[in-house]
Amino acid sequence: MASEQSLHAEWRRNWVVLALVLPGLLYFLIFYYLPLLGYVIAFENYLPFLGFIDSPWVGLDNFRDMLSDSSFWAAVNNTLTIALLQLILYFPAPIAIALVVDSLTSTGIRRLVQSVIYLPHFISWVIIVSLFQQFLGGTGVMALALRGVGWALPNVMADPGLFKWLVVAELVWKETGWGTIIYLAALLGIDATLYEAAAVDGASWWRRLWHITLPGLVGITVLLLILRLGQILSVGFEQILLQRDFVGPEAGEVLDTYVYYHGVVGGQWSVTAAAGLIKGIVGAVLVLGADRLARRLGQPGILA
Repeated sequence: MASEQSLHAEWRRNWVVLALVLPGLLYFLIFYYLPLLGYVIAFENYLPFLGFIDSPWVGLDNFRDMLSDSSFWAAVNNTLTIALLQLILYFPAPIAIALVVDSLTSTGIRRLVQSVIYLPHFISWVIIVSLFQQFLGGTGVMALALRGVGWALPNVMADPGLFKWLVVAELVWKETGWGTIIYLAALLGIDATLYEAAAVDGASWWRRLWHITLPGLVGITVLLLILRLGQILSVGFEQILLQRDFVGPEAGEVLDTYVYYHGVVGGQWSVTAAAGLIKGIVGAVLVLGADRLARRLGQPGILA
């Protein structure tokens, strides 16, 4: 009884904070958690005119059909390849840019650089793809310039072998500047007296970077890496949807576009729901596993 009274008193004392949190909780509940109930169609032969309740139950048949579909495995292969390239090339890029920006001594130049590198984040993927098409396409600026001096440049936008590298390059160009915000904030949180003491002891710039700056970024880097692993099977639906037809499904299909073309367009609701369910489970397992590993290594995780 006493605990209930104390809990009620806490709620009354912090009702303003709870009121501010409530819209966010409702947002996630309505648009993220309640829709999870729709995954029941992964175990049904779902027919829209019958609905969830009256559609016949088929158990794991949809998963068997999905696993026997060669286009599904092609989408998995493309997704994992792009995810790996993003992890290697894109994930460290904001760290490097943040270190460069933080090293600038002029406040004016730093603000100018930050404004310039943040700008692509606010440009839609439609514009980004159009810009790359105008620059690297078969009739783009680069191709015409090289053709004028007798060199030939392949149509990068329509080359299946270059597609995965292309989408990663587009992501790096668009989002690296925006990703530096968190790392710049983390750099500001490092105690400046550590640098002063290191400089007095004769430590070089490289020594200060290795022994002070990088250790100061480990916590936030581990946190973002864990979150990134949870989305490792989501490699940019809109971006790839806009370019998939340039190279064809064999090279450009990923899990998100597989779900779209086979489910929304093709009407295979149950099979693609099974693919989406597997994707969500894999993401959750990776997050939980990475969080546990980070805690064993002495780093703060994301779960209490």
